[in-house]
Amino acid sequence: MQGRIHSLESFGTVDGPGTRFVVFVQGCPMRCAYCHNPDTWAMTGGTMMEPEEIFEQYKRNEDFYKNGGITVTGGEPLMQVDFLIDFFTIAKKNNVHTCIDSSGIAFKPDNKPFIEKLDKLMALTDLVMLDIKHIDPEKHKELTEQPNDGILAFAAYLNKRHVDMWIRHVVVPGLTDDDDYLFKLGYFIGQFTNLKALDVLPYHTMGESKYKKLNIPYKLEGVPAMDKSKVVEKKAVILEGIRRRREENTRG
Repeated sequence: MQGRIHSLESFGTVDGPGTRFVVFVQGCPMRCAYCHNPDTWAMTGGTMMEPEEIFEQYKRNEDFYKNGGITVTGGEPLMQVDFLIDFFTIAKKNNVHTCIDSSGIAFKPDNKPFIEKLDKLMALTDLVMLDIKHIDPEKHKELTEQPNDGILAFAAYLNKRHVDMWIRHVVVPGLTDDDDYLFKLGYFIGQFTNLKALDVLPYHTMGESKYKKLNIPYKLEGVPAMDKSKVVEKKAVILEGIRRRREENTRG
């Protein structure tokens, strides 16, 4: 089973624990307004590669990954579940830590064949980094052109499967930086016992040049980069929401 691959990165340091070998897959149905990889959107393109071929590239520098592992990101990895099952089967046979960085958009709880495959994949997956764009359904559509019901259901699925989960959230001025909203986000994710970490990322404009090269309109043109000094206080609001939910769960 081949994967449609956009690119490979040998020494990723922000894609899960430790230093990691990062596989960027090609293809994503999301159209996030702040996506910095619009070149991964198309379901065609990329390079068809065998799992064994990719793992061989990992092996070349495996000494550097002893405290890390392999992360598959994109694009959207869960659009290529069959490939991931084969690739992670090889990785786990070699005792490699496996991570998927996903938006969750491919999750369809009523699609039984897909869920059966996903169950197999999750048995081979040590960590899922779930990028939650927005928990409000309408604002999520405005931000990504896609619904979020399956994404939020995916978080619950991971919790039920006891798969470790890191939540990632981008704070965009005027879009996802409201404290009431951030508290609600924390309150939502606070219900999950598999939540291991929270990454709050400041919106930046570094990807804007890619849109110009690809002749794609940049929806957030004119929106300033998020002040990095404010990220700590914004994260604190989310953490307060998590704490409140967990307190309520403890009280029963």
